[in-house]
Amino acid sequence: MARKRKERSANPVLAKNRAARHEFHILETFEAGIELLGTEVKSAREGRVNLKDAYGKIRNGEVFLVNAHISPYTHGNRENHDPLRPRKLLLHKREIGKLAKAVETAGLTLIPLAMILKGGLIKLEICIAKGKKLHDKREDSRTREAEREMARETGQHR
Repeated sequence: MARKRKERSANPVLAKNRAARHEFHILETFEAGIELLGTEVKSAREGRVNLKDAYGKIRNGEVFLVNAHISPYTHGNRENHDPLRPRKLLLHKREIGKLAKAVETAGLTLIPLAMILKGGLIKLEICIAKGKKLHDKREDSRTREAEREMARETGQHR
């Protein structure tokens, strides 16, 4: 009897910022490396990451992830990391320039969307985003509800 192997996704998602798409208009996304300590990597691989209140900040020509919570590693010792420390993002110089220009001039912000595992490395999907107003959020929820209703109707008539 042949054994079926579990299919793995190409890039497993370690953490997702579900509130980002609800709170912001996503304009452009980037994939960045992230500078982590050993215990942070182990904790992230366990999925113990919270990106909800996190954002990107540009300081001295470098991009940092601020307010991302990576829980201390369960089997760590006294050398465990600080859960809320700022973490440097690894991007090309022209990408950093593009991000800096967008944040500076247009009043946009940098929001992390997801932390993924890609080829054994932990990457962060970060985006340039603009905050939504209350009426935008309501309109989006109405649109989603209408799409669900249409899908339900077409599914019943088959």
